[in-house]
Amino acid sequence: MTGKNSLSLGVFMPNCSNMPSISTHGVVADQWQYPNNERIALLAESLGFDYLFPVSRWRGFGGETNYLGTSLETTTWAAALLRATERIKIFSTVHVPLFHPMVIAKIGATLAHISHDRWGLNVVSGWSQREFEMMGLELDDHGRRYERTSAFVEILRGLWNTAGEPLNHRSDWYSINNGVSLPRPDKMPEIANAGISPDAQAMTARLCDWSFMSGASIEALPRLVDGIKSQAQSQGRQVRTAIFPFLLWGDSEAAAQEELQQIIAHKDGEAARNWLDGISAGSGSFDEFTENMIAASGGGLPLLGTAEMVAEQLRAIHESGVDAVMVTLQDYERDLRRFGAEVLPILRRMGVVRA
Repeated sequence: MTGKNSLSLGVFMPNCSNMPSISTHGVVADQWQYPNNERIALLAESLGFDYLFPVSRWRGFGGETNYLGTSLETTTWAAALLRATERIKIFSTVHVPLFHPMVIAKIGATLAHISHDRWGLNVVSGWSQREFEMMGLELDDHGRRYERTSAFVEILRGLWNTAGEPLNHRSDWYSINNGVSLPRPDKMPEIANAGISPDAQAMTARLCDWSFMSGASIEALPRLVDGIKSQAQSQGRQVRTAIFPFLLWGDSEAAAQEELQQIIAHKDGEAARNWLDGISAGSGSFDEFTENMIAASGGGLPLLGTAEMVAEQLRAIHESGVDAVMVTLQDYERDLRRFGAEVLPILRRMGVVRA
């Protein structure tokens, strides 16, 4: 981990098609393919990034782009990238309704074993009914989904506990009888949860290591960060926070703004509405986001301007209490190189990231 005074850097990876914008403008069509993801991972590692974080999707959002409709499954994706890299930490994202926790305990321990404990898990309770209905699954109401996710994480932690006692668990969703899963990770994998609803935050504060969130503005972040951290502290725990900003910079602020307007002008309105309607019905977590904001960045916070301006905004994000940013980019390979040459040196001079 980086020091507590440093901002951790990660990449919100393009393992799904049409990331990060719900638009036909500026999209690199083949970014989702594994060879591209591996090059991006190795580039991020060479620049000193700390994390790679994937999206998990089972069905796209229709429209002209079918946003996120083609995707790489994230446990197998992580296995390959963990072998290709040496230092960077890599998460998998799993939907709780689709996996038994004993299966994920085994998969996770395997990934931790082959990577010397560089693997982490992002648990998603599920929100897109259009995804799950094709599998014949009906999602529980919001509060019940997080009750199930709590049971899921409790089982994982019990199976991964190095004390090694057999696990017994009874809930509405799982029955574990003298459960054992070997090997166990040498260190407890980091567990993240995305969601800013009260149910999500309560579960995260009690059981998770990371709160992966999104705010509609930098000004909104302190309230979100303070809320989850104070909940965790009241239970004698610490939870770190991460957001996924969309970085768009050029020679001038006007050039960056013009590029953003081009993305919005070419938005896939049908896919954006399906995305926004689905997540609003599922959790209400993005009530402050407009359709244009969703189309521009897929729910990430846009950071616009010159390289200096983007660096200043990243400093403000860190000063708000955010511990890590998982950046999204228009052309990941091109823009990661640009970030390393143009933005990262400024952040280092500012003392925002480690030198």
